[in-house]
Order: sequence, then structure tokens, then C-alpha cells
Amino acid sequence: MKKELLMGTALVSTLGAASVAEAVTATMSGNHQTGMEFDSPTGGTDTNGQINDNNFTVSLSETTDGGMTISSSFAVVNEVSAAAGTGTDMDAGFTLAFTDGSKLDVLNAGNASGSHDVSIPGSAGAEGVATTSTNNASTGLDVGATATVFGIEYHTASDFLADGLKMSFSASTDNGATAGATYRVDSHVAIGATYVTDLGDSAVTVGVGVSESQGSNTGTAATNDNGNFHVGLSAVTGDLTVAVGFADAHSSSIAGTSAEEAAYDVVKAGVKYVSGDLTFNIGMASGDAKDNNLGASGGSDDSKDVTSASISYAVASGVTAILGYTSMEASDEGVAADDGSAWYIGANMAF
Repeated sequence: MKKELLMGTALVSTLGAASVAEAVTATMSGNHQTGMEFDSPTGGTDTNGQINDNNFTVSLSETTDGGMTISSSFAVVNEVSAAAGTGTDMDAGFTLAFTDGSKLDVLNAGNASGSHDVSIPGSAGAEGVATTSTNNASTGLDVGATATVFGIEYHTASDFLADGLKMSFSASTDNGATAGATYRVDSHVAIGATYVTDLGDSAVTVGVGVSESQGSNTGTAATNDNGNFHVGLSAVTGDLTVAVGFADAHSSSIAGTSAEEAAYDVVKAGVKYVSGDLTFNIGMASGDAKDNNLGASGGSDDSKDVTSASISYAVASGVTAILGYTSMEASDEGVAADDGSAWYIGANMAF
């Protein structure tokens, strides 16, 4: 309780120091993407269906007399799902941007490790091959980087300590509720860094992150708490982008389970090339997970090997047509499963 009171006092005192006489500035942005997916699982029945991705965000900001900017945002979601507690955009916090270029995220701040993932090109389409719920392999670099909404994240200004270097630091705590049967994250700390430099005609970006968190439940204790280390490198030469990334992680916070943990390895690589109104993407991702019951050792291997590609065409300002393809080979508990491929054709309208 003491930790929560200290955080609340800091937030109220910081915002209370602002001297803002007029209403905040509001801007709107979003997109509407719709298309058809054609899924062909190996050994299964081909299916197709429409996929929609609609986002509408309102951003709010104002600057104090001292030059500090206070901002927040919210997304318009289905009111019924939000009222039922299933909406995902109802817990935005505040961002305080300071005159020296640094900023502080307060509440639902995120994880400093994940903030410095290097973007790896892959298909721009919305296609995917479904896997069984027991396949815990991941293809994301921030797997295992777990934080709670009760946290803060500090971002340094650019050129911190060295030209081209920017860093983040984050920490969060639990909500004070009594532990239950499902493993939960009680606290976390993380650090991340991005370094940008030029090598000849190429702009090179290196991103690194480390995250550690501890948790609890009323049952068997986990062998290890959550942790993540990732490193990525991206090189942009004219219209060509080449990127690679690696992650090593452990997580006991597997969604929907109370007695399972996993160790992860992820390798990703991708290429993007822009030629006028056309953008070509190709990417690969390989993820392995050794999952066990909480407190156990050994375990069986899950895996996902994904190859994807897409062609995007800028039809008009803000309107992009997309053709995407994804192929996956997977195994669950060491047994081949969920292989297949999928196509996507659609368009995105952004504002």
C-alpha cells in the first residue's frame, strides 16, 4: 500500500504543478484495414474469411508555463467490451515531456526492454497460420519482458552519454491483491538502449534490452522468474533496409495457465525495399520454447519457423493495397503440427 501511495502522490504533485489556463489540444488519428485471408493448413481444411483492423485514437496534450508537455491518449473501443473489462485501451497513462528532450511515462508505462526492439521487416499483410494453444514458441523479440500497469518508464534525451545513444529505464509493482492460483508478476525492472550511427552510406541502428521480473502464486514456485535479453541490428542504405534480431528469455506468465513456464530462443531477419509506390518485404522468424510445469525441469520442445513476404502499393495518399503471404512449420511437444500457409489481399486507409 505504501508503494502505491507514494506513486499516487508523485503523480498528483507533478500534475498539480502545471499552470494551464485553456483546454488541452486534441488530435485524432487511426486507420481502417480490411481484406480477405486464405488459410491452407497442412492436413486440414482450407478456409477463408474477412479480416478487419480498425483503430481510432485521440491524443491529448498541453504545455505548462515552464515548458513541460503533459500528454495522454485513448482509443475508441467497443463500449460493451470496455464496460465488461475486456477492452484493451482503457488504461492509458500520462507522458511528461521535459525541455531537455527526456520524458517520463507514468501508469501503464510499459517495459524499457521492449521499447528498444529493432523493427524486423516481414509481411505487411494480416495473414497468419493458427497454432494449438499448447504451442508456447514465440517469434517476438520482447517475449518474457513482462511489466504491470503500476509502473513508470523514463526515456533519456537523444545523444545521452554519447552521440546517437538513447536509453530507457522502467520499473513497476503489483496491485497489492492477494496472490492466487495463477502465476502473476509482482515487480519488474528493465533497461534498454538504442544507438544510431552512420557507416559509409548506411544508417545503422543497434537496439538492446534487458528485463527482469518476479512473481508469485499460491501453488508450486517457478524455477525461474520472468526475464528477457534481446539485441537487434538494422542497416538502411537508400531504399534498402536489412535487419536481424535475437532474443533469449524465460517466462512463467503464460496466458491462461497457472502451472506452466517456458524458456525461449528467437532469431529473426528481414529485408525491405522501396521502389517508388511499391514496397517489398520479406522476413523469417524461428522460435523455440522448452516448456515445463512450474518448478519442473526437462520439458518438451515447441517450435515455429515462419517465412513471410508482401508487396504494398501506394494507391493514393493514405491508401495502400497489400498482398501478403506467410508459410509456417511448427511442432508441439516435439511432434510436427500446425504446418501450413496463408495468403492475404486487402487495403489500408490511414489518417
